[in-house]
Amino acid sequence: MSTPIITFFNNKGGVGQTSLVYHLAWIYNDLGVRVVVADLDPQANLTAAFLHEERLEELWPDGEHLLTIFGCIQPLIKGIGDVTEPHIEYISELTEDEGLFSTYQEPTPLALLAGDVLLSGFEDQLPEAWSKCMDDDERAFRVMSAFWRVMQNAAKNHKADIILVDLGPNLGAINRSALIAADYVVMPLVPDIFSLQGLRNLGPTRKRWQAQWHERLKRNPVKDLPLPSGTMQPLGYIVLQHAERLRRPVKAFQRWITRIPEEYRRYVLDNDGTTDCSVKEDPHSLALLRNYSSLMPLADEARKPIFHLKAADGAIGAHFQAAQRVYSEFKQLARRIIEKINLPIGLSL
Repeated sequence: MSTPIITFFNNKGGVGQTSLVYHLAWIYNDLGVRVVVADLDPQANLTAAFLHEERLEELWPDGEHLLTIFGCIQPLIKGIGDVTEPHIEYISELTEDEGLFSTYQEPTPLALLAGDVLLSGFEDQLPEAWSKCMDDDERAFRVMSAFWRVMQNAAKNHKADIILVDLGPNLGAINRSALIAADYVVMPLVPDIFSLQGLRNLGPTRKRWQAQWHERLKRNPVKDLPLPSGTMQPLGYIVLQHAERLRRPVKAFQRWITRIPEEYRRYVLDNDGTTDCSVKEDPHSLALLRNYSSLMPLADEARKPIFHLKAADGAIGAHFQAAQRVYSEFKQLARRIIEKINLPIGLSL
């Protein structure tokens, strides 16, 4: 039985996606959910958010990168073997007397499949493999399923409840391979025309890739080779508000927020029916998150999620209260996702 994979993706950048995955991973860890976080973006920003530079230097040395997602697929890229056993990077927060991240000792450690800037080199092989799947080519199926098999192996080793995946903002071959591995797709948005255009691009593309992968699955020549089902079920969207005024979105962006529910139905769900519900009322909306840009510098400096900030980190007064609101919002989001995928686990908080 495979571990559910939840992929966060919008082909429009600048929607706060990496920060969203980062904070959601930490809140699940707080709630007692065993989670594997996979960084499949060649820019590796999520990995950089989790790890200190000294550790990144150890993961990305000159020569072989054996401890990253790229290291797991190197034998496939070189044509000398299949995927290797994944290295799981266990994460803890920095303490005042600790310069590096150390092995996490809590009952539910946060596990990372580290990203790699070299992963972009995989992009060249994927289009050919995608095509050769239609020729019943065994290696092509191993290449196309590489991400899924590595993530499932990591989840099995970690005894994970869920896998969270961060992707880069494009519709390239790496993201196609990552999306066919997904059981669920969450679409982060901001209220602007660019995010809406991202929905219009991603919705039809997701359906096309899903249909094409299902056609290829019928041609798998190795019946005992486990492959992703290519479910890619749209789980919903998350809206990150721009700066607020009187707890309402800035007026200039109100018209874009009001269009999101109908655009999501039309382009992602193929539902042409109109709706006049708001984002807060929309059952497809997973969360409407406030903009906490003033807290991000503090969190980046402390190398921890916003809701773990303390007075020693500079979170005092209004900042501390805002950090507590972030915790409440992400806790609610985490619970909603668990409920929507019908995952039979209890949350500790």
